[in-house]
Amino acid sequence: MEILVNGTPHLIAEGTTVAQLLVILDLQGKRLAMEVNQELVPRSQFDNVILQPQDTVEIVHAIGGG
Repeated sequence: MEILVNGTPHLIAEGTTVAQLLVILDLQGKRLAMEVNQELVPRSQFDNVILQPQDTVEIVHAIGGG
């Protein structure tokens, strides 16, 4: 199925969770925030949120500094 990640189409398997998407994108363990269809997904829910066809995912990396 196709989803959009930061505006770029990606083909993933049906039933893919947000956590699995991070593995696919090689982003697991990184400090980031994620929205699915403009709704923030808490990190505690990454294993529970199953992506659907045509979902729009936005991933923002946290950058420290000062």
